[in-house]
Amino acid sequence: MLQPKVLDLGEVVSGMGKLLARLIGEHIRLVVRPGPGPLRVNADQGQLEQVIMNLAVNARDAMPEGGQLVLETSRVAPGQAPPALAGQRGALVLLEVTDDGCGMDAETRRRVFEPFFTTKEPGKGTGLGLATVYGIVTQSGGHIDVESWPGRGTRFRVWLPGVEVAVDPAAAAPAADRLQGTETVLVVEDEPDVREMTCEALERYGYTVLSAGHPFDALELSERHAAHIHLLLTDVVMPGMSGYELARRVAAARPDLRLLFMSGYASGSGDSGELTASRAPLLGKPFVPETLIRKVREVLEA
Repeated sequence: MLQPKVLDLGEVVSGMGKLLARLIGEHIRLVVRPGPGPLRVNADQGQLEQVIMNLAVNARDAMPEGGQLVLETSRVAPGQAPPALAGQRGALVLLEVTDDGCGMDAETRRRVFEPFFTTKEPGKGTGLGLATVYGIVTQSGGHIDVESWPGRGTRFRVWLPGVEVAVDPAAAAPAADRLQGTETVLVVEDEPDVREMTCEALERYGYTVLSAGHPFDALELSERHAAHIHLLLTDVVMPGMSGYELARRVAAARPDLRLLFMSGYASGSGDSGELTASRAPLLGKPFVPETLIRKVREVLEA
């Protein structure tokens, strides 16, 4: 469920700089150009950050040999709105995400927002990232389009209705307080950057974190701290053992343990039966910290 509040889009994009730089890697130059003045929109911050992250991941994957990713925000006068928002009153706020990667042909551009459509190799993507972006933007009252040129790059443009109400920093405080926790979470993730980001987010919200980069290390930690772990947060696809098998082993000694899986695949490892049998939710990657924390809190309070 969307939880909109007044945000400054330029501040949101600028605030994600460190996270995006880590996500796209050192081989891609990140340029962030927030437009002048306040660029206020009424949107769910977690969902808005998910849009930005998914577009950045799409750009990263289009530049395997490196390149440049540019994020720009600006204000657009009503008369310059795209046809889909021609009836919009007031100014619009525009986010442009541009890369100089491989680009797309006309057929790919036409289908790019379709669920499960992907040009990536099997196992490399779900085809849900841009469909998710389209859904969030549309639900937020906005519009998204894409321009692309094979061999030259791609530009996504996201228009959102602007608002004139001032951003109230205190408005976010009660929601943030509700997400705070004191429980202990065992994080199991073989990708160091994802593991580090996940642990940092949990610790920032008050959780005690145990982390492992391999399932067998996680088993050892779970035995050593069995009485203190409240939630197992594990990737699904890992070397040596799947997250599902790890969860079964850990939960055998702790039937009351809460479980949360995370994966970049549409149904975990591709076996939706495993996920269904586990009766545990799946958090799709990539995710932003707020989305992670909300899901963790939801699972712990279920």
